[in-house]
Amino acid sequence: MAEQITAGRFHAADGVEDWRSVYHLVSAHFRTGSLAEGIALVDAIGELVGAAEQEYVSVDLRAAGVTVSLGRRDVALARKISAAAAQLGVAADPAAVQVVNVTLDALVGAAVLPFWRAVLGYGQIGDDYLFDPLRRGPGFGLQMMDVARTQRNRMHLDVAVPHDQAEARVAAALAAGGRLVSEEHAPKWWVLADAEGNEVCVATWVGRE
Repeated sequence: MAEQITAGRFHAADGVEDWRSVYHLVSAHFRTGSLAEGIALVDAIGELVGAAEQEYVSVDLRAAGVTVSLGRRDVALARKISAAAAQLGVAADPAAVQVVNVTLDALVGAAVLPFWRAVLGYGQIGDDYLFDPLRRGPGFGLQMMDVARTQRNRMHLDVAVPHDQAEARVAAALAAGGRLVSEEHAPKWWVLADAEGNEVCVATWVGRE
């Protein structure tokens, strides 16, 4: 099995220009333009992925493209998948990569997480995160509070984007009527809000090493 390395080491490697780190994953999106081309790429990926690697590889096939995510920062496998896409004439679009999480502020995580796990039908990682076993829905995480909030919403979205796309994503959101709540932790994350104060965090891997 591939050594687990940091996001910084992954991006410093040669041959992984198609890939972007988003939280614990590295992902690439290949714009195939048709299901037939997408199926050909998925078939090629299937021939590259060994039995030991299957546990951390996920592939999402759509008519417009194929998104591949690796649960380990496997430089060798990422290179092979990019090479297979290039051989098929399929280009990568790093700007299309993202991970969306729903985050709930909670006072006592153990009191609320079992409810959300049951109602969503999700699996659990640690004591504060839930995931869709079929990789169809967003992740669900808890953010612990010391005191209850009465004037702010307690649920928000976290949108993890490639580190080289974050500022453009923030700028687009502000241009669309949003406002900047905080950039204290940028580029790890920015806190934005819509016109009515509903918040979202735009996050990157930078600062999470």
